[in-house]
Amino acid sequence: MSFFPYTAEGARVGLRPFRLADGPEFTARARESRDLHSPWLFPPLTEEEYEAYAAPLIDGGSRAGFLVCERATGAVAGFINVNNIVRGAFQCGALGYGAFAHAAGRGLLGEGLHLLLGHAFAPQEHGGMGLHRLEANVQPGNAASIALVRGRGFRLEGYSPDFLHVNGAWRDHERWAITAEMAPPAGRVPA
Repeated sequence: MSFFPYTAEGARVGLRPFRLADGPEFTARARESRDLHSPWLFPPLTEEEYEAYAAPLIDGGSRAGFLVCERATGAVAGFINVNNIVRGAFQCGALGYGAFAHAAGRGLLGEGLHLLLGHAFAPQEHGGMGLHRLEANVQPGNAASIALVRGRGFRLEGYSPDFLHVNGAWRDHERWAITAEMAPPAGRVPA
């Protein structure tokens, strides 16, 4: 069952672009998930914040945002953003992602990330993003996020001290990356 046209569909989730109309559900899920997200992630909690957050993801260019939705209900389970997209010889983007509390620990974001990899690495002439590389910068103490990227085939490439300003301070991050050649086949969802 599909409630919206999905960019990609798996057994349990569909991946679709953000819409401004998703603000009420997204922000309600974000408010319910504050304990899960803190101190790693701070998605928008009000509709005004959501509009400012979602507009560049919707307009395209150097960012693209996708909602991970449960196929059985259409409910938003999480989100995956491809930020800082650089074209030319680089063909790379940086990931940002999060699951919402009602969906956490069920493997839905992992399935969504698998679908995103297939879409991101597919050639543009076939409807994909045509990227060659995706990066994820993860705070060392965020075990769930590290397990997510490691489980999808990302490799640890390094350590960046004072990399991002998060929750009032500059935080160290591990640099994880995957290239099109490393990604699991589109039809197989890793465990």
